[in-house]
Amino acid sequence: MLGIIGGTGLTKLANLKIKRRQIIRTPYGEPSGPLIFGDICGHEIIFLPRHGNGHTIPPHVVNYRANIWALHSEGVRDIVSVATVGGIHADLGPGTIVVPDQIIDYTQARKNTFYDGGDLPVKHVDFTEPYSAKLRSLCLDAGKQTGDQLFDGGVYACVQGPRLETAAEINRLERDGATIVGMTGMPEAALARELDLSYAALCPVANHAAGRGSSLHGIRYEEMGEVLNETMQRVRNLIERVVVGHAC
Repeated sequence: MLGIIGGTGLTKLANLKIKRRQIIRTPYGEPSGPLIFGDICGHEIIFLPRHGNGHTIPPHVVNYRANIWALHSEGVRDIVSVATVGGIHADLGPGTIVVPDQIIDYTQARKNTFYDGGDLPVKHVDFTEPYSAKLRSLCLDAGKQTGDQLFDGGVYACVQGPRLETAAEINRLERDGATIVGMTGMPEAALARELDLSYAALCPVANHAAGRGSSLHGIRYEEMGEVLNETMQRVRNLIERVVVGHAC
């Protein structure tokens, strides 16, 4: 079963034929909202908006453990996450869609493991390659089918949020090797790995990161909204192709 986690700008899938919504109780509390069961092009998926239906849950408060556990408990084995980002690398301007292959975690105090004491023994997962090669290829193939040239590879810097970064912080991230910056990639990816779930991300670039390009002296939120409105339609088309490809 394929699960889709929607981020900023993607609280619903217009091409999803909804069959039912179900509230899932987990040992880690409540997920961001009910799981949405439905199908795209006749293929069943489960959709979950990361920030809630009304986009009211900030990135540092998202119950990532409950979200991943809930999807896993309902039979999801592969997850494609949609995570809006800022572009650090000069080639990654607004409207670009990146399929990252690496991630750096700068977050603090998030519940980032299922194995944090109690009855479960400690589990050290290999995280050398944090994203599934199979799912990344599926996303890239979807881009070829839709005629959307996706950016293959990139280093996602996951920061705490909810505020955006200073220009100096972006300079630091760039020195560390990051090419895009977002607030939700971790611990989501690591939690999926702990449950042996395949995980990949589609990352629409909403804006130049602070101190870069059109964000040299500040980030204009109205421009971000315009970019996301256009880009998310492309993302929905990509997801449709991913769902079909996953079913084959």
